[in-house]
Amino acid sequence: MTEPDAPADVRTAVRRVGLMGGSFDPVHVAHVALAETALAHLQLDEVRWIPVGQAWQKQRNLADGAHRIAMVQAATAHEPRFVVDPIEVQRAGPSYTLDTVRALQAAQGAEPDIAWFLIMGQDQYANLSTWRDWPELLGRVTVAVACRGDEPPRPSAELAAHPHRVVTLPLPALHVSSTEIRTRLGRGDDPFSLVPALVSLPVARYIANHQLYASGRTPLNGHP
Repeated sequence: MTEPDAPADVRTAVRRVGLMGGSFDPVHVAHVALAETALAHLQLDEVRWIPVGQAWQKQRNLADGAHRIAMVQAATAHEPRFVVDPIEVQRAGPSYTLDTVRALQAAQGAEPDIAWFLIMGQDQYANLSTWRDWPELLGRVTVAVACRGDEPPRPSAELAAHPHRVVTLPLPALHVSSTEIRTRLGRGDDPFSLVPALVSLPVARYIANHQLYASGRTPLNGHP
């Protein structure tokens, strides 16, 4: 079963840090909306954006990690509590969330009173029991799940049977996807035509300057 609210020790922690991982290929307005909702709703001191390095669950190639990091930096520069962390891009091998959480928590050894929130959408939450060593991961974080309206998070049967901390992030429906953005750019759409509905102006400017996602032109990092 899940616990609908974070326990008292989480609510009264000295610092509250949200972790937002993803391909961000490219980062779009729904990503930013989710992070801003988490920041306000969970009263976070920081949201740490973590672009994936080698995405073990994706079958396609990703744009180069340096480009994805730069786009996230462009998209988040307006909020000083947003921090872009290259830890997974810099780490060799497949990117596993548990490895990242272990490393971040170990680095904060001298500052133990931190509540960690793993921010994700409903689809990721429903699939969480397929992640590497997910029971240990759940013991280290509170899962913050974006849901529409009053809809509660919907875990898989396996996940629901494992007690864990979960909170709901109220997020309006935003019909935006990185797949749509890549498709439109691949067929020749001007990056600036995606502003502001899909991407912010700084992200569109970066995509245009580096000719990302145009047909036959996307720089790749070679990872599946």
